[in-house]
Amino acid sequence: MSISVTTKSAVTIVALNRPRLNLLDPAAIDDLTSAFERMDGLPMILTGAGDTFSAGVDVKAFAQLDQAGRAAFARAITKMTAALLSVRAPVIAALPGHALGGGLVLALCCDYRIAADNPGAKFGLTEAKAGVPFPSGPADIIRHEVPAPLLRRLTLTSAEMSARDLYAAGLIDALCEGEELLSKAEDIAARLAQQQGFEIVKTQMRGPLREQVIARCKAGEEPGFS
Repeated sequence: MSISVTTKSAVTIVALNRPRLNLLDPAAIDDLTSAFERMDGLPMILTGAGDTFSAGVDVKAFAQLDQAGRAAFARAITKMTAALLSVRAPVIAALPGHALGGGLVLALCCDYRIAADNPGAKFGLTEAKAGVPFPSGPADIIRHEVPAPLLRRLTLTSAEMSARDLYAAGLIDALCEGEELLSKAEDIAARLAQQQGFEIVKTQMRGPLREQVIARCKAGEEPGFS
């Protein structure tokens, strides 16, 4: 398994575990999708093993695929994001370090994002630089979550920013010391879950995006990969 799933203090912790950059290959994407689909109502923390959240798509694995395989890869990523957006309980992204490309997209799917205040960590949407277009679901998520001027900069220039930069821009909600990351994330998850109206308000606020990405899954079209 390329992920670990544990339950601790009434919260489920899902951690990518593909040393050392927690890259997203087909197996990792399938494992994450299955984990998201099995969530049973507990708040969830999504994180990465080691000092990286995820550096995104495994470009070497992607390069080995033929055209049909690349389209299937993109559909799998869209399905993964739809599954994450469909978790009704609070979902916290706990970012120990780098979150690039698909890694940052996963964080954008989460309801709250807390990052280690690590000056060496890089955050970005570097698909243009990597030569890998955005699947349809992630493209919708990015347009929904990232303010237009920052979206243009991140996607068209492949700019890499720090956690503090994204905190200032509002894409990261809190910073903390690295050793406090999971405990802080657990506290936040518990606080959000205590709100009796959380689920209905999440549906009101994020439901349209969820339904849009689900519709992408049902259509099965990935124009950038055909």
